[in-house]
Amino acid sequence: MISMAINKDMGKYVPFLVVLLIIAAFFLGSLTTKVSMLQGGTTAPKQEEKAFAPTQGAGPQQPDPNKRYDIDAGHFPVKGDKNAKITVIEFADFQCPFCEKWFSDAGTQLIKEYVDTGKASFAFRNYAFLGDESKWAAEASECANEQGKFWEMHDYLFKNQSGENQGGFSKENLKKFAAALGLNTTQFNSCLDTDKYAKAVDDDLAAGQKVSVSGTPTTFVNGKILVGAVPYAELKNLIDQELGAK
Repeated sequence: MISMAINKDMGKYVPFLVVLLIIAAFFLGSLTTKVSMLQGGTTAPKQEEKAFAPTQGAGPQQPDPNKRYDIDAGHFPVKGDKNAKITVIEFADFQCPFCEKWFSDAGTQLIKEYVDTGKASFAFRNYAFLGDESKWAAEASECANEQGKFWEMHDYLFKNQSGENQGGFSKENLKKFAAALGLNTTQFNSCLDTDKYAKAVDDDLAAGQKVSVSGTPTTFVNGKILVGAVPYAELKNLIDQELGAK
């Protein structure tokens, strides 16, 4: 009778013992994996985010890093000496977060080291493809250019991103940006409301597609293509190669 009672009581704990064994096996396996990784000098793989906003669907031809594309600087004012040995042209979308990354990192260093020193010129072209607010922002840059303040609007737009098509670049907000920059708001508002430069924005997009731009940012150094928000070191390396080849 005593033996049967003990067996009966032990039976109550069997499910709990099974659960404990499963948990112990999980932690043992995890510990073994970590030890193995440390011994091999490796770390857990991380999924890298591609610093590039690609177009959707059928796009232009795949870019060829060995090709020298025939691309002009467009109609916006060029920063730096137009006759410099190096011409850098960027195609970008004002809503693209990777373009903002390029603007605040590689672009800033490019201006300081090469443009301000007369070694390179820098030009910007719109590649507005992420939605209506991208087109409106691009048109806003055109309307600001009409009043001689393209680069001021260019910088202001990148510094005031707030998500793609979330209202940050609504026409009403773009009009506020113009006022903050001291533009003639009557002229600017009329320009924006009438889509005066819609065709110019579309033309820039088409020009980019002709030279294999398939997303943003895409940069050309004397016609040689760099895709994505590349590290400044990569941009600098290409520029230095071009300077050395002169």
